[in-house]
Amino acid sequence: MKKRVTFAAMLSFATLCLGGQPWKLQLHSPEEKINLHLDLYEESLEVPTLEAFGPMNGYLDGNIYGVWYVVGFDIKDDKHATVTIANDLGSEDQKLTLTQTSDSTYQLKFLGYNAVKRAQGKKLVKIPSELMMKVTPL
Repeated sequence: MKKRVTFAAMLSFATLCLGGQPWKLQLHSPEEKINLHLDLYEESLEVPTLEAFGPMNGYLDGNIYGVWYVVGFDIKDDKHATVTIANDLGSEDQKLTLTQTSDSTYQLKFLGYNAVKRAQGKKLVKIPSELMMKVTPL
């Protein structure tokens, strides 16, 4: 019995050390040119233009208006998480879900009203409410 418990503990530790952190990743939407950088295990990411606030759990940038940073999250399991992001002014927030659909693909779905926009000409327009995102190297 003692050997089984020791083996299980060693296996769990090895999984964590060998990349068993599915929510530390970088995602990219090739169609929309939007990036999502995440580390839901520790505040380790410097957010562009918000460096003065120190490291955070992640941010959304790319072909959008401003930078949106992670203000909260709930990890459901290795394939599902809910993330709350706020714009760089802190005046709006947006909740989204992430679902892993394959080893290299995630579905991002904005919940409720989609506040994330991009500049198109002289107007701000909403980005799509669902994005397919590919894992890119960290």
